[in-house]
Amino acid sequence: MKIWSRSMRAAVALLCFVFLVVSEGCCGKNLRNKPTGLQPAWRYRAVEGEIFRMPCRESGDSWFRTEGKESSSINCQTKFVAEVKHSGTYNNTSRFLLTLQVVEKSSLRCFQPNERSVTLRAAVRGTITCPRLTCRNDSNAVWYKEHRRLNKTKRDFCEDGRLLQLCEVFKKDSGVFFCDRQTIESGVTWTFRAAVKVTVVPRFEATTSPEITYPSAEEVEEVELGRPHSLTCKAVFDFELNVSAKVEWFLNHGGNSTNSTPLPMDDPRNKLLFEKTEVTRRARIGEVTARHLNQAFTCVASNAVGTSSVTMRLRARRPVRWRSLIGCPLACFLLAAGLGILLRAKWLEIRLICRSRFQRGNDTGEEKEFDVFLSHVWSPGSPTWAGGSDFISTEAEEKLNAQRPGEVLLSQVLEDRWGYRVCLLERDILPGGAFTNDVVLALKRSRMLLCVLSADYLADANAVFVLETGVKAFLQNAALRLLLVRTRGTGGTSPSLPRTDPPLSKLLQRSLKVLPGLDWSSDPSSSTADRFWTSLRKALPDRRAAAVSSETSFPQRRFK
Repeated sequence: MKIWSRSMRAAVALLCFVFLVVSEGCCGKNLRNKPTGLQPAWRYRAVEGEIFRMPCRESGDSWFRTEGKESSSINCQTKFVAEVKHSGTYNNTSRFLLTLQVVEKSSLRCFQPNERSVTLRAAVRGTITCPRLTCRNDSNAVWYKEHRRLNKTKRDFCEDGRLLQLCEVFKKDSGVFFCDRQTIESGVTWTFRAAVKVTVVPRFEATTSPEITYPSAEEVEEVELGRPHSLTCKAVFDFELNVSAKVEWFLNHGGNSTNSTPLPMDDPRNKLLFEKTEVTRRARIGEVTARHLNQAFTCVASNAVGTSSVTMRLRARRPVRWRSLIGCPLACFLLAAGLGILLRAKWLEIRLICRSRFQRGNDTGEEKEFDVFLSHVWSPGSPTWAGGSDFISTEAEEKLNAQRPGEVLLSQVLEDRWGYRVCLLERDILPGGAFTNDVVLALKRSRMLLCVLSADYLADANAVFVLETGVKAFLQNAALRLLLVRTRGTGGTSPSLPRTDPPLSKLLQRSLKVLPGLDWSSDPSSSTADRFWTSLRKALPDRRAAAVSSETSFPQRRFK
C-alpha cells in the first residue's frame, strides 16, 4: 500500500512536468510570436557637440519620441548639434524603432578634431576620411551627402575601405558628408554616424595683384566740415588658401605718399565669390577740418602677388539750409493750393473776364439777322441822353435829342446813323407768344446783347430774365458779345444798381461785378458823353449783318 502511494505520486509529478513542457512549447511560442506593431530597431550613436542627422527611410520622414512628459519630433532632413538630451528611443510613421545614444567626447578612445572638416580643390581628385576610423578596427563606411546616400550611377566616386575618393571635385560638393560605420559591442550592433564638413576651393590660387573697384583714381568726395566722415575702399582678390589679402587706409601729409600715417579703420568685411573675394574696409574721420581738404588719402590693397593703391581727396560741400529746403516746397504747395481754391471760388468771374477781354477774336463769321439785341425797360422817368458831336449837327437838333428818352435815342443812333440792325422785343416781336422762346431765339440770331441797366430794368422780371439768359449764352457761345450800359444820376459817379425784391440771382450778382460796361451821364455839357459814344462804337461788332426779309427772320412769327 505504501509502495503504491509512492508510485502514484511519481506518476502525478511526471504528468505535471510533461504538461509544463508542452505548455511552454506551445503557449510560449505563441507569446513570443504575438505581434507588437513595431518593427525591428535601428541603433545609432553620435558624438556630443558634433553635427548629426537622423537616418531617413523615406524622403521627409520624421522621428517621434514620446518618452518623458513632453513629446518631440525630428525631421530626418534637419541637421542639429547632438546633445545628451537627444538620447532616447524614437519611432516614425512606419512604426519603425530607432535608438539614439549620444556619447561624450571624453569616452572616445581617440579624438582628432581636424577630421571633422576637410578642404578640397575643384576639378581634381579629392579624398574624405571618416573620423576615428584610423584608431578603430571597424567595418567599411557608408557615405551620405546631406540625407542622400552616394550613388555610383550618378556620381563617379570610389569607396576605398574607410575613405571616400571623389574622382573629380565640383563646387557643389561643398556641404556636410556623413559616414556610417558599424560596431558590435556585447553582441549588439551599433551604427556610428560622424559628420565631415567639406569646403571646395578653386584649383589655382592668386596669380594677379588685387583690383581696387572703389574709389577710382583721383576721385573727389564731398564732405561737410565739422562732421564725421567715412572712407570706403573695395578691392577684389584672387582666391588664396592661406589668406594674405589686406586692405588699409593711409593719410598722406601734404599730399606726399612717402609721409603717411594709417587711419583708424573698421574690421574688413569679406564677400566670397568662389574664385574671387571682395574685401570692403572703412576708415573713420572723427571730424572733418580744413586741414583734411589739403591732404590726400590712399587705399592700399595687397596680397601674396602684389600691391595696388588708389589716392583720393576731399572737397567741402555747401551746407544745405533745411529752412529753405523745406520752406520752398511748402510755400509752393501753399501757393498752388491757394490758387486752386481761388480758381474754384472765382471760376465764373474768371471765365466772364476772359471772354469779355478776348471776344473780338472769336467772331466765327456766321451771318446773323441782327447786329445788336437791345434790351431796356421803357419808363416815363427814363433819363434823357446827351448826343455827341459825332451825330448832332445843329443846335435845334441838339435840344431835341436832349429831351428824348435814352432808350429811343440809343436805338435811333445805332440804326439810323451807324447802320446797325437792332432787335427790339417790343417792336420786332408780336406779343402773345412764348416770351422765353422769343428771347432765346433773338439771342441766337444776334451778334451782341446790349442791356441798358437802370433801377426799373433790374426790378422788371422780363428784363432780368433777358439779362440772365444772355449771361448764360455768353458763357456757352464764344461768338456772342455782351455789353452793359449803366445809367447814373446827375453828377453821380457810381452805377445805379439798387436792391431789388426779389433779389437778383447769385449768377447775376457775380456777373454784374465783372462784365464790361459803359457809364452814362445825362449831362449834355459833360465830356463823358463824347467818351461814351466813342467807346460804344468801338465795342460794337465790326461787321454788319446782311439785310434779310421779314419772312425769314422769325419762323411762324411776324414782324411789325
